[in-house]
Parts: sequence; structure tokens; C-alpha cells
Amino acid sequence: MIKDVFVKNRKKLLEKVEDNSAVIFFAGKALTKSADEEYPFTPNRNFYYLTGIDEPHHILLLKKVNGKESEVLFVIKPDLERERWYGKTLRQNEASELSGIEDVEFLDSFEAVVNRLITAGDIENLYLDLERNSMDDDKTTAEKFASKIAGIYPQIVVKNIYNIISEIRMVKSEEEIEEMRKAIAITLEGVEALMKNSKTGIKEYQLEAYFDFVCKSHGVKDYAFKTIAAAGENAAILHYSTNNTVIKDNEMILFDLGAQYKYYNADISRTFPANGRFTKRQKDVYEAVLRVNEKVIAATKPGVKFIDWNNQATEWIAEECINLGLIKDKSEVRKYYWHSIGHSLGLDCHDVGRRDVEFKPGMVWTVEPGIYIAEEGIGVRIEDDVLVTENGCEVLTKDMIKSVEDIEKFMAQK
Repeated sequence: MIKDVFVKNRKKLLEKVEDNSAVIFFAGKALTKSADEEYPFTPNRNFYYLTGIDEPHHILLLKKVNGKESEVLFVIKPDLERERWYGKTLRQNEASELSGIEDVEFLDSFEAVVNRLITAGDIENLYLDLERNSMDDDKTTAEKFASKIAGIYPQIVVKNIYNIISEIRMVKSEEEIEEMRKAIAITLEGVEALMKNSKTGIKEYQLEAYFDFVCKSHGVKDYAFKTIAAAGENAAILHYSTNNTVIKDNEMILFDLGAQYKYYNADISRTFPANGRFTKRQKDVYEAVLRVNEKVIAATKPGVKFIDWNNQATEWIAEECINLGLIKDKSEVRKYYWHSIGHSLGLDCHDVGRRDVEFKPGMVWTVEPGIYIAEEGIGVRIEDDVLVTENGCEVLTKDMIKSVEDIEKFMAQK
């Protein structure tokens, strides 16, 4: 994306920050896997959203003092010897061109700059990205820095910027949506490759490899999440990802997958018969899920509350479960469906933002009803990605076939 996008993102954030405050974001670093081997680096998504930079260790400092806004980017000082081993790092001019930030300094001056900012009395508040999933998680770089600031500068009020930037990120720009369209297009091509090469007698991961090949062919470096390739009863395990079971005849296989393009994600689920033909029971369950999928998409529009949307979807699934003879009362639906109908999608697959929101134009949500019947070896989920528009929604995944007739016709051509 062009740097103007990141300039606008920083502007939107600073509008929500109190005066006489600073905001700091850390790019993050690669985690150690074992010995001297590291996991692949992926940037902190909020840092990337504000800078467009995907190298480790860099730091962004935003300031609003007496109504005047300014910004500094701190980057690694070039180490020519290290670069002979690991490659060139961003130079100051390159970082400025990517991010649109004019003031780019070396990382070794960061703490001195923060000290001067605080001791001069310019700021009263320091905002940090204090995202935390559970008490058991290790402390992040931002949390460690928060503790350091609190110990040295007790006069500074440390605040959490995470919820503020999450709210901003929920509404996507045209440029972000374009990146998501590219991720979706690659994913759809990969799903078609799965259908073309599907057969029984192979392991789930062997079929999954066709999706991986398509993604690699398009330069995809990472996925939205670990691919779920679940045949037969494995499809009744929501986050199954072992993918090492032999696919049997007359089984369906559920794929939940997504390519990641420039850190923006697709998230699509498709379920199809491994041999290309649905049995009568498989077809009945599949079409029940498809009816809910289409109803939920039709109900997606501005002003709709997520909670109401989710509850209505559960009602519809419960009705289908009764019709399929699975339950007698809607209260029993959790035996065969136990997740929400969807989630926000963007730089994270399960993207940031609260669930108690009303839909707004520019939001992207997944629509993923499912019915999971472990005792019958059947699990069906049909997931699309939808963009909320001014008058309703656009199905970003509309080019991926999902009717029984279209699937069987497509698979018969292989």
C-alpha cells in the first residue's frame, strides 16, 4: 500500500488520544524456536497498520503536545558485518519512504528521547499497546516497557491504546479491502485446486499440499491460520489441524483455510465430497447449512448488532437441526453447533474489535454456519467473507462455488 494510507491511519489514531500524550508501538522480534533457530518474524499488526514496515525491533513514537502532533520512527543502525549473514536492513530514507514519517532516528537514541520528553514536562500520559489474551501469557515488550516507565517516572500515567486502535482497525479503507480481495482470490484458486485433485485413499495433508502449492506460487509467505483439512468425523472437531487421516470413500472433507497477502487475510470454509458426489444424507445436511449461510448474508447490513445477528443465526441453525431429525427442541442446538456465526477479518484472522458492535460500512465479517454430527461422520461448514456496504453487504468470496450442483459439476471435470 502507498504511504498515504499509513499517514491517515496515524492521523486517525492521534485524533483519539488525549493532549499532552505520547504513544509508542513496538514492531516486535522473532521468537527463539530452539538453540540458534528462530520462528519466522511477523510484525506486530498495530505497528504495521501505522507504518507499513515489517522488520523487527523498530519503534514508533507519536506525540500530541499542546495540540501539536509529531512523530518519530526509530530504526536499527546498519550493521554491515551482520548484513553479510542475514541481509540488508532498512535505511532511514527507505523507512521514511515506506511510512511517510520524515523524522527517522536510530534505535539507540530511543530511551534518551523518551527521557527528554518526560523530564521536560511535555507529556502527562503514555499510551502503549497492552494487548493480553490471558494472565498466563508472557509479558510483551510493551508491558515490560510500561513497568519500566512506572518505576522510573511515577508521574506519568500509562494507558492502554489497544482498544482505541482496535476500534479504528475494524473499519477498513479501500486500500485494505483491495489487499483482502487479493488474499481471497489466491485462496479461491487454492480451493479449486483441492476440488480438482480430491480423491479417496490419500491422507488429508496430501490433498492440503495442492492448496499450499497455489499459495507459494503466488508468493504467499504465511497463512491466515493453520489449515484445517478434516475428513469424515474429523470435521466435527472445530479446530482440527492434525490433517493426517486417510480420506475414505463416501466421506466429505471440510477445509477451513486462508492465504495471507501483505498481512491481510482471507478466511474461507468449503465442504465437499472427496469422491465428487454427495450422498443423500450429506446433501441434506449440506443444504441445511447453505440455507443458513445465505440467510445470514442477506441479513448483514449497517445498523445490525452483532449479538442480534449471531443469535438469529443460531435460531436458524436450530430450526435446520430439528428438520434433520437431530434435535427436538431449539435449546439442544449446542449439541451440533457451538461457535459464533462469524468474526471480524483483516490484519488478523480473528481480527481486533469488540463483539458488542453495530455493523458499519467498511467492516469485513466472516459468515460461517456449521452443523457437526460426529456420530454420522459428517461435519459441514460453509464460510464466506462479506464486506458491509452502505445498503447491505458485498460477498467478497462470491466467485467460490458452493451449491451442491455446482460442486458436483466442477468435480466431475477433473
